[in-house]
Amino acid sequence: MKENLMLDKTFEFAVRIVNLYKQLTTDKKEFVMSKQILRSGTSMGANSEEANSGQSKKDFIAKLEIVLKEAKETRYWLRLLNKTEYIDSKIFESMLADCTEIIAIVTAIILTTRKNINSSNNDNNNNTANEK
Repeated sequence: MKENLMLDKTFEFAVRIVNLYKQLTTDKKEFVMSKQILRSGTSMGANSEEANSGQSKKDFIAKLEIVLKEAKETRYWLRLLNKTEYIDSKIFESMLADCTEIIAIVTAIILTTRKNINSSNNDNNNNTANEK
């Protein structure tokens, strides 16, 4: 199977999120914020998988924009859990770095795909103009 950095990173991050959720609910008895970060943090991977099977480049971008939104929400919950001392700074910094990396990767993919769409549209417009 061909390696896909975005799919690999979002899956591994989801695994970390599930483990964090288990720790928060078992050790800290925290159920509200832990459920929120579980949803947003695992949704990133699920939506990455959906994007990878997009029906068109526009569909691909739309699903990646959901990944980006969920990643930013996850970043918020990480910050809140750290500030309220549910997770220590070491875990926070590590997970924040992973989340930030995913945001950067997904943003770059979105921008590159949009650029490719625009370039393709310009090429098609030029070919149509040349045919006239």
